[in-house]
Amino acid sequence: MRPVFVQVRCKPGKTYQVADEIYKREIASELYSTSGDYDLLMKVYIEDGVDVGKFISENIANVPGIRRSLTTLTFKAF
Repeated sequence: MRPVFVQVRCKPGKTYQVADEIYKREIASELYSTSGDYDLLMKVYIEDGVDVGKFISENIANVPGIRRSLTTLTFKAF
């Protein structure tokens, strides 16, 4: 499994509803409210061999109230 970080920008007034839906889907190991350009930051673990784009599209990007997401992949450097 590999950790992937996803930042989420929500439609105005929808951050709590988006966070609640993400928790209901049980896909994030961690979920934080953040300041800046994005409203939420989540850490998800994706099984090796699973297409990251497809996982994000099918499990995160389709949550009602999400305006945009930014995915950051991680690599084992050390």
